[in-house]
Amino acid sequence: MTSTVFPIPFEAASCASCRDKAQLPFDFTMAFQPIMDLELERPFGYEALVRGVDGQSAATVLSWVDDAHRYRFDQACRVKAIELASRLGLTDLPGCRLSINFLPNAVYRPETCIRATMEAAATFGFPHDRLMFEVTEGEQLASAEHLQSIFDVYRRQGLITAIDDFGAGYAGLNLLARFQPHVLKIDMELIRNINLDPVRQAIVCGIVLVCQRLSIDIVAEGIETGEESAFLKSVGVRYQQGYLFARPGWETLPLSSVGR
Repeated sequence: MTSTVFPIPFEAASCASCRDKAQLPFDFTMAFQPIMDLELERPFGYEALVRGVDGQSAATVLSWVDDAHRYRFDQACRVKAIELASRLGLTDLPGCRLSINFLPNAVYRPETCIRATMEAAATFGFPHDRLMFEVTEGEQLASAEHLQSIFDVYRRQGLITAIDDFGAGYAGLNLLARFQPHVLKIDMELIRNINLDPVRQAIVCGIVLVCQRLSIDIVAEGIETGEESAFLKSVGVRYQQGYLFARPGWETLPLSSVGR
């Protein structure tokens, strides 16, 4: 099979340029929060969460990003997450994934914008089939067709796709009907006190059924109590994330020794 070679614009030409924070007017780092596999009792993956180098929150860092720096920031986040996760030893955890949030409106051409990511994975020895890219349901998309093209390219590259914060945004099931990701992450507002709320139970059980029919893995976000976790596990939600298990670790992998 003959491979297609796409022209690479200067700004996406190398992960070395994306690692150069001098091209951004601010610096940043990453915290990592585990997504637990309750059947294997070890991390299924780690979500990379942007932080300021002085401990500033993700919201603060994102407030520094304007249209002039959106592309560079999105690319630099991917490379930083891969580099730091590799250095911390995530690649040594069996089958463990690295989940990276991305800004679809910062991806101009999926074929070229993914090049720096793939180069970074090769540079730092990170298996690309363990990279998961999350797009939030609430992200205001410039074009649904554009997101479809991004998902299609990522799948062809062997990357894992995910919809984050499902149930919190404006699109809901319409988004799922159009895009079938590998992973669906249920928003914490649907999870809160679910063991006591029959309405939330019915909604989440419906999402579980749909995902089972579509062969989509489910992650429940924002788990804070053992009761929430136990109910979700009882209805088939194997993968869970939240403060019950670990808070995000600044430049560390909490629970990384579990299952080793």
